[in-house]
Amino acid sequence: MPVVDIPGSKSVTARALFLAAAADGVTTLVRPLRSDDTEGFAEGLGRLGYRVGRTPDTWQVDGRPQGPAVTEADIQCRDGATTARFLPTLAATGTGTYRFDASPQMRRRPLLPLTRALRDLGVGLRHENREGHHPLTVTAAGVEGGEVTLDAGQSSQYLTALLLLGPLTRKGLRISVTDLVSVPYVEITIAMMRAFGVEVGREGNAFLVPPGGYRATTYAVEPDASTASYFFAAAAVTGGEVTVPGLGEGALQGDLGFVDVLRRMGAQVEVGAQSTTVRGTGELRGVTVNMRDISDTMPTLAAIAPFASGPVRIEDVANTRVKECDRLEACAENLRRLGAEVTTGPDWIEILPGAAASDLAGTEIKSYGDHRIVMSFAVTGLRVPGISFDDPGCVRKTFPGFHEEFGALSARL
Repeated sequence: MPVVDIPGSKSVTARALFLAAAADGVTTLVRPLRSDDTEGFAEGLGRLGYRVGRTPDTWQVDGRPQGPAVTEADIQCRDGATTARFLPTLAATGTGTYRFDASPQMRRRPLLPLTRALRDLGVGLRHENREGHHPLTVTAAGVEGGEVTLDAGQSSQYLTALLLLGPLTRKGLRISVTDLVSVPYVEITIAMMRAFGVEVGREGNAFLVPPGGYRATTYAVEPDASTASYFFAAAAVTGGEVTVPGLGEGALQGDLGFVDVLRRMGAQVEVGAQSTTVRGTGELRGVTVNMRDISDTMPTLAAIAPFASGPVRIEDVANTRVKECDRLEACAENLRRLGAEVTTGPDWIEILPGAAASDLAGTEIKSYGDHRIVMSFAVTGLRVPGISFDDPGCVRKTFPGFHEEFGALSARL
């Protein structure tokens, strides 16, 4: 039975780096993800004057509750959305002038709800080119705190950034949220803040974060559930079996919920205390599923949808249009290039069954520089020969060794 060792969660690693940098003392992160995004985050912390010591299996961070150690810095966020949203928020807690820029891809992605909320809290913040987008400069003098209203309907990362900021403000924060997407990611944030000594309260649609800072700890990063979705999907479409250790009943990440979708489609799923196993049964039924809370796995489902016996309709995923690319259209276009029948709406996609894999023809997948598009259609390639990618290397964003690991798995399946 193939057991797949999935690298650490990107979401958890990014939050852990912020919390470790903000905490009082030295934090050890066990098995953090090493990828382009997380290396970029750690590098950004280094530029802000935080000490990050890295060995292959652990990273050690010297926390600075008072904020960055330098008064001026130029930080390149690369392609990382967590880096681009969390680091300017962290920088605001210090004293100095900090400039942030990002890749062309990340420059296109929105920031406005977060930067508007930071301004409402009195943070000096200026967008250089386009309002609500990188590059931006933060003129920091600490954050007083108080009440703020936030629209997190485009990305839960805006809310996560403010929650993480709360204990570093002088008065704490009361964040009233008007709209919220990807709720499980907010639950990850709150659970991790608890591990670093902070309890977040709730009152209706408001989040209450007390002042007082974080305390350092040793924190083990769980495997990435979004990345695991490709390996679980591989089992479902081939009739094989895959076990991922480290992701079980107590997992923080909502994206493990993808296995429930596979179960509805006919796969056998076992979620144990310490691991999850998916077994393909040779049957994949059509399904209509709301993926608002697990939208990062939308491309995984889209990529295996043509092998289902009925239509697969994925709803409430408008936020996937403002990810690394417009994922909804990217999936639709690539599926059509393979010969599948697809229709889309503002926040949904429907894929008709391909009757047989023989009705689909291999093609070059357009990746749009998006790691999740490449990893998803690698699963399609298990049933459709002749699939290639225009940019296979973009997987280094979250999983540099993906093609080797996936190739080894497909040989065993």
